[in-house]
Amino acid sequence: MPQPVRFVSLLFPAVTQLDLTGPAQVFSRLPDAEQHLAWHRVEPVPTDAGFSILPTTTLAEAPQADVLFVPGGQGAFDLFEDEIALAFLRRQAAGARYITSVCTGSFALAAAGLLDGRRATSHWASLHLLERLGVVPVAERVVRDGDIFTGAGVSSGIDFALTLASELFGAETAKQAQLAIEYDPAPPFDAGSPRRPDADPVHVADTIASVDRHRGPLVDRAARKLAEAH
Repeated sequence: MPQPVRFVSLLFPAVTQLDLTGPAQVFSRLPDAEQHLAWHRVEPVPTDAGFSILPTTTLAEAPQADVLFVPGGQGAFDLFEDEIALAFLRRQAAGARYITSVCTGSFALAAAGLLDGRRATSHWASLHLLERLGVVPVAERVVRDGDIFTGAGVSSGIDFALTLASELFGAETAKQAQLAIEYDPAPPFDAGSPRRPDADPVHVADTIASVDRHRGPLVDRAARKLAEAH
């Protein structure tokens, strides 16, 4: 019997649900995939979309991941002060084949000390802040650095998951998963990135400035904690 591939995802309050559920839908289409959603308690966890998701296990009881996955959202920055969650990430990363994230989930990995000197991506509005945590920011939709796979913002999670699926099971299996979920994007506007022609540059600048004001101090505090730990 083939061994299952265990995907262990960190689920936390104020997660951006598509960061989690987009990849999870791809993972569910893969052979022998076993998914676990872990948090402190097995009770509904509120997302940033106004509904909750139920964890399948606790941080203490989660099995060892083959693929450790951290989605993003404002809650990823709250994890900076959650030593139990950060210790969970370090413990799981030590035995995982792949360490992965989507969107600002890369900040949680960095705060746990798992991305020091590594190349990684995140949502465009926060990407530049990764450098403060010792990460090399890369403005690409999916970035691989050895056993670390990171996806950019929100919808990039599906691209990330298909890239990882190809790594795990081969391109044909990944293509079948893509076909199964009819992932054939044809957006009505060309505004999905700051670099696209329909993106409003004023809105882009205002969003980055807001992120600097609200998230910059949190990142700086996490950077000091990392420096003290070293």
